[in-house]
Amino acid sequence: MARKGYQQKLNELREDVLYMGEVVQERLRMGLAALETKDEELAEEVIVRDAEVNEMYLELERECTDLIALQQPVAGDLRFIAASFKIITDLERIADLATNLGKYSKQATKDVYPDVDVQGIGTITLEMIEDAMAAYAAKDVSACYEIAARDDDVDERCERASEIVVRDLIETELDDGVEDDRIERMLQDVSRLLLTIRDLERIGDHAVNISARTLYMVENDDELLF
Repeated sequence: MARKGYQQKLNELREDVLYMGEVVQERLRMGLAALETKDEELAEEVIVRDAEVNEMYLELERECTDLIALQQPVAGDLRFIAASFKIITDLERIADLATNLGKYSKQATKDVYPDVDVQGIGTITLEMIEDAMAAYAAKDVSACYEIAARDDDVDERCERASEIVVRDLIETELDDGVEDDRIERMLQDVSRLLLTIRDLERIGDHAVNISARTLYMVENDDELLF
């Protein structure tokens, strides 16, 4: 009976991590939608509901700690618990970045650089998170490598987007009569866009982290961890 209860707790941890992944993916979808539509109510919902993810993280952290302290797992079970703990840490940070998107959308009134495909980059990173969690659920090693490879595309897109913004800023010529507050608003918009690009790149990095932990969990292979 004790062994059955232990295995049930491992199964529950797996399901709870997957559920947290679903919640975080939804937050990211909301953050991207708020950024695209400038919907202040949706943005505020993303910001306020971040507390729910934080509480979920703390509860799962306790689950992992209790399993290690009380059950003293070894080998595969220990890797599974350790990987799950690292994955929920990445998920919590993704939720924080989604919250940032909500904050940026509340501050912006227009797209200052419509040629910068923020939504396209966001869609790719969201798909990477979805696939990373699916790989965790299915213990899919090949998917882990594929997700890590896709991060190179995200990095390149983010680099190109940042270059467009910076180059345009450098080339912008301002007349002497331009008001200081207009210049300040422009600089704020540029800074906000660069932060958005940076945060999307970080979300891609967290997807790779999740894949790396899954690979380690399944095959005791730390190749993607470094």
